[in-house]
Formats: sequence, structure tokens, C-alpha cells
Amino acid sequence: MILQLPPLSLYVHIPWCVQKCPYCDFNSHGQHGELPQQQYIDALLADLQADLAYVQDRKIHTIFIGGGTPSLFDASQIQRLLDGARALIPFEDDIEITMEANPGTLEHDDFSAYRAAGVTRLSIGVQSFSKDKLNLLGRIHNEDEAKIAAQKAKQANYLSFNLDLMHGLPNQSFAEAMHDIDTATALAPPHLSWYQLTIEPNTLFHSKPPQLPDDENLWQIYEQGQKKLAELGYEQYEISAYAKPGFQCRHNLNYWQFGDYLGVGCGAHGKITLPHDNRIIRTVKIKHPKGYLAAQNYTFETADVIEEDRPLEYLMNRLRLMTPIAKTEFEQRTGQSADVIKVGMQKSIERGLLTETDTHWQLTPKGHMFVNDLLSQFI
Repeated sequence: MILQLPPLSLYVHIPWCVQKCPYCDFNSHGQHGELPQQQYIDALLADLQADLAYVQDRKIHTIFIGGGTPSLFDASQIQRLLDGARALIPFEDDIEITMEANPGTLEHDDFSAYRAAGVTRLSIGVQSFSKDKLNLLGRIHNEDEAKIAAQKAKQANYLSFNLDLMHGLPNQSFAEAMHDIDTATALAPPHLSWYQLTIEPNTLFHSKPPQLPDDENLWQIYEQGQKKLAELGYEQYEISAYAKPGFQCRHNLNYWQFGDYLGVGCGAHGKITLPHDNRIIRTVKIKHPKGYLAAQNYTFETADVIEEDRPLEYLMNRLRLMTPIAKTEFEQRTGQSADVIKVGMQKSIERGLLTETDTHWQLTPKGHMFVNDLLSQFI
């Protein structure tokens, strides 16, 4: 089989936050003094220029500006970033450009300024509407500011916006979790990310674990939350992503479908297909802002996804989506025949985790609950 070039996305990492949240294991750094906005945008564009060989005559169809808190940067700097990127690589006419934003008051511009700068979609980090839970999570905003942020996103004429919402929070009751969903959906976001808090290494919560809901309460929250979102017209298209019809996040879809993405910025990861060399590579950029800003070469590491690892890597991503898996997609994205996973897939079918047609595989409801068991067939 021959590898085929998938769609190309761009991920941009802006690493600064007002303060580091105790649950966060992302590459983020608390803000100390004035941010080097112009210098960092210059570095991002130089970083992107160094990766141009990976574009291979494609256009960028999605951009995701994540962090950190990208909305700590002026809208004029975000526009300079997007204008500079467009000068280096053509954009698709209907490009989706997402920027993460926090509803706190310590931001430079209102949402309409970022819309004018070229951002088409906002992802707003609400996490909860409970004052107590927001304090425990180290968030700098309150419930009213979160509501105002969603309202301003609608008024600023974005094509879509997402609210990030967590459940399974410290000492969270079932009623509190349902209140968060009710409050979020009353704001009518076209997209909702609803995911369970997990305790990650190298976080304050890991060294000082909070009291989380027990498994029975977690299951009740998840089961009833799923039901509530479905009744409100939100379709679950990924493990933790829900959208009204037509409002799925295209950037996330490309990621989970094992598409390609350039990663620029501190600690940013990229994944690139090189069909002529029968290679798939992953790139990692310099992690710390000081080192990144001082660098001449922004790439810290480039590693091949070797052929025998490609099926598992593909499935680890693709099985997060609810849609059937086309066998042709597997072959195009991995450069291998679908026959190489035939035995593992058959075992999964026999265990009731999967169904199969001539052209597709589809996870069963049981399969969605036990994805790790399915993946273990390919380790």
C-alpha cells in the first residue's frame, strides 16, 4: 500500500497563562510581567517557515491557537500571526480558525477584535459555573463572567464557539454536575467539550490529590449527562465532544482521523506524512519559552512512526470518534493493508466490541466503553 497525503492543519501554541491551574499538565507558564508578544509572534512565523518543506503543495484547512491562554495576546498580534501564516502557506477558502480564550477579565481585547483579526471559532475555558469549584480549580473567572463570555461570542458573529466544561470535580455532587450542563446549554453553544477531570502527573493535584466523586457517582453523572445532552440536540461525535449538527470541530476531526498537522510554538507537537519516503514523522518543538525565543532551530526532536507502530497509532486516535472507520482510510493513512489488523479486529468482533462490513468497522456501545481492551489486541 502507498501512503497518501491527508489534509493539513496548523497548531499554534501560546504558552502563557495568568496563573497555572492545579490540574493542568499542558505546557503552560504563569505570566510574570509584560509578555514578549511581538518577539513571540516573530518566532512563531520563523518556526512555521522552517517547516514549509512539510506542506507538500497543500493548503491549510484548519488552525487551532491553543495554550496557555492565547487571548492574553493582543488581537493585533493574532492578526499578524494569521496574516504571516497566510503569506507562507495558502489557506482554504472556508478555513476554520479556532482560538482558546478564558472568560476572565484580565484580557487585552474583546472577542469582536479577535473575530476581526480572522479567528472564526472560539473555545472558551469555562470548566464550571460553581464559585466553589472554580476556586478549587484555580480559575480566575466567576459564573457571571463565563456567561458574559458566551454571550459576547454570539454577539461577535463567530461561525461557532465551544464551551469547555469538566465533570467529576472535587466533591462534586450529581446535582452540581447537572447544573453545570444546564447552565452551559442555556447559553446555546454550538459545540460543547464535556470531559471528566483526571489527575495527571506533574500537577499540583497529583502531589496533593483532592477528594473526587466515587465511581458510582461518576457513572451517574456521565450517564445522565449523556442523556441530557442528547435530548438537547447535541450529538456526541468524539469521546468528550458534543455538537449541534454541522458544528463539529474540523480541527479535532483531522487530528483524530490521523491527519497531518504542523505544530509551531513552545513544546508544540506535529505529525507529518511523507509519501515519497514512506515515512510518518512526529515533531516536537523546544518546550521552554526562553529557550524557544533564543533558538535558531525551533525543533527539539523529530521521530519516525515506524511501520509496525502505525496501525496502533492510527487506532488510538481514530477510535475516539463515534463514526464508522473506513478500511480505505486506514490504508491511506498508514500505508498498510487492512489485512494487517484482521486478526485483532476479528477477536474484537468475537468479544462484541466491534462490527464489520466489507468497507467499514464500527465500535459497538460496549466497544466505546472498553476501547483500551480493543487496543490491547494490537500492542
